[in-house]
Amino acid sequence: MTVYKSLQNGAFQSLDERRKKAVIMLFEDELTDEEIAKTVNRSRQTLANWKKNQTFIKAQQEYRHIALDGYVPDAVKQLHQLSLNAKSEMVRLQANTTILTMAGFGSPDGNDELRKAQIRKANADARIVEHKANELEGVGHVNPLLKALTKGAAQLVPKEEENDANTIK
Repeated sequence: MTVYKSLQNGAFQSLDERRKKAVIMLFEDELTDEEIAKTVNRSRQTLANWKKNQTFIKAQQEYRHIALDGYVPDAVKQLHQLSLNAKSEMVRLQANTTILTMAGFGSPDGNDELRKAQIRKANADARIVEHKANELEGVGHVNPLLKALTKGAAQLVPKEEENDANTIK
């Protein structure tokens, strides 16, 4: 409740109605700056000047906070569901890390375990891709198709000719 009271006396409330409307339309991100300026009966340059003004910038931040505040509980619930039910271990780890970071138990940049897990996953993915590429190219092992073809051809050649074919002349 104190958050909303402090916002009532904040930068957003100090703006005139045109600027407030511009802040809201910029947040909604449905119109171009030129269309927003026209809607508030100002020039595109005036809107550009407003966007550089510190009070206007602070008002945008305040409005963003107010507008997104209602979504936070749903986002946290979704993160919680991911942390419990995601099939991927990496997704569960990231969801748990995000929840802990939001709760103040870590920084988003300082999580070594997450970074190590991401590296392990990337290495595993690289090995899988390399293995699949080798299978397709027949590199690093005997290609099963070539092996089957060779075996089939060997059955067609009589034993004596096979011995002659293997002998270096």
